Amino acid sequence: MKLDYFEIERVIEELAKNYAAPCTTTWFKVTSNRRPSAEEYRDKVVDFMRQFEAILSGQLPPSEQTEICLEYIKEQLHNQILLIRRGNNKEVERRFRYYVNYN
Repeated sequence: MKLDYFEIERVIEELAKNYAAPCTTTWFKVTSNRRPSAEEYRDKVVDFMRQFEAILSGQLPPSEQTEICLEYIKEQLHNQILLIRRGNNKEVERRFRYYVNYN
């Protein structure tokens, strides 16, 4: 039986906007770096996104379905990370510009 991962897809699509970018901005504030480069900012967003995979890997029960689910999650995260690294995630870019221009 193929499982539907609709919920986790939505989480991954919104992960940068609702978790990784805000955490990244906070991280740069705490480290007193008011002018990170776009690449530095994107790299930190990616670091926070990768935490999601690590959290789920440790929380889902061991099973064949878990392995399939985690592979799917890795693929979806990889796709989102590529968008971020290329500067094609509008929310990450917006938050970066706001941080460096107004903080």
